[in-house]
Amino acid sequence: MFLAPKEIKEPTGQCLVYCPRRVQVSKEFTFDAAHHLFNYEGKCKSLHGHTYRLQIAVSGFLDDRGMAIDFGDLKTIYKEHLEPRLDHRYLNETLPYMNTTAENMVYWIYQEVAFHLPKERGLQVESVRLYETPFSYAEFRKEWDQDGI
Repeated sequence: MFLAPKEIKEPTGQCLVYCPRRVQVSKEFTFDAAHHLFNYEGKCKSLHGHTYRLQIAVSGFLDDRGMAIDFGDLKTIYKEHLEPRLDHRYLNETLPYMNTTAENMVYWIYQEVAFHLPKERGLQVESVRLYETPFSYAEFRKEWDQDGI
């Protein structure tokens, strides 16, 4: 049962979930890492580093607390499965064999989050955005994952 906000006065044992639709939740992280690019003629060919900014957006239907996913659960996924391979690392050694462009990295991060996301209430990764500089980012979205590779 969904209650309009004016009907909610105090917990009475009824469900306090108001929104019956899918809701997106996003959390942001930063990490520092070094890498170099293969098959590239420019200064990024050499070893260099970035302070990356990562945004992970997940959607789902609300639980009995009125949450799609707890922000702390997204933080746990990052801390346990992403941060050990990203933060203060040489990405060419800690990530799967790839050219460590923001485009390749954002897809890998999308896949990792999707794999570790609880499969309840229709939770799904909507998008992952990775800023390599304050004004340059790569993004991967769920609707672009057509092939399901």
